Amino acid sequence: MKIEDILNLTDGKLSNTPQIHAIESATVYPSKVEHGDLFFSSHQEEIDQALANGAYAIVYDDDTIIQNDDEIAWIQVSDIKLAAFKLIRYVLIQKEAEFFLLLPHELSFLKMLLIHKNDVYFIANDWKRAFEQIVNSQGNLYVGTDENMMKLIKPDIKKLEQNVEGYAVFDTLFKTTFKVGGYLYQEKDLAPFHLEYLLRVIHFCNKHHLTYDIQRLHYTTHFIPVFIDKHLQRRPSGQSEQVAIFTDNIVDIVKAREYIKRSNTWVKSIVLTPVKTKIPDIERPYWFEDELQVRDILRHTLFHYAFIYQAGKDALKSIKEEYTLF
Repeated sequence: MKIEDILNLTDGKLSNTPQIHAIESATVYPSKVEHGDLFFSSHQEEIDQALANGAYAIVYDDDTIIQNDDEIAWIQVSDIKLAAFKLIRYVLIQKEAEFFLLLPHELSFLKMLLIHKNDVYFIANDWKRAFEQIVNSQGNLYVGTDENMMKLIKPDIKKLEQNVEGYAVFDTLFKTTFKVGGYLYQEKDLAPFHLEYLLRVIHFCNKHHLTYDIQRLHYTTHFIPVFIDKHLQRRPSGQSEQVAIFTDNIVDIVKAREYIKRSNTWVKSIVLTPVKTKIPDIERPYWFEDELQVRDILRHTLFHYAFIYQAGKDALKSIKEEYTLF
């Protein structure tokens, strides 16, 4: 790519008169710079390392950067991140690639069900990692959850289709029987209000010919029920009247409590949150400052379901977590 093209793409200003006129590739990591590359950075130490590795051009947005090599191109921009994504848009013109903005729950199910994860590029929420994934790969299907960043890549970013095949046949708060694609899946480890995310992911996989396996389905880190006794020891679901439900989002707590009100009016539920966290329709949740307080609340409070928001993994030392995002 010619230097003048980079200037036009990034709205940059050439701050010297270089001897070089084109670059071979681009990166944001100095360790990956090879002879003839374009490097994006506003950190002097990184730039010096890139120069030592053979960089032909530097894109930066810091006026204090010292230009240690007059032969290469020094391109100053107003915002280095925006400049990098403008280059990404140019690269994408040459690729037949699709990009989709997923909700966190959708991403969890996609990673869980996919048999060959290399069929999809999961865009990191860190812009530098995202740059490398897109510019220096040959993928044609990309997904991510950072809306602001995804819109920098594609202003008209696509989302998963809403009206898709499948429906619930029977459910409890912790098990869902559903039908999709002509098959009935009985009593899967799935909260009923997560079924909509799952069905959209299944439709996405079918549409893009991605190999997946619904038998891989299990709880995600967004909603993990752990059946316990009064001593906080794990018990089989049929032998326990108490459940500690670990969640990383407030929406799931709200939906679960709504489900309980509709189907189990006799159930007493409590909500544990970090101090000063607000939960809709709950005037005073049980606040905790550390995991010791979580255990203390569970031991001394009457409940059937305890929703625990943003507690550490060791909140219940006696219980081994079996479920992960992957």
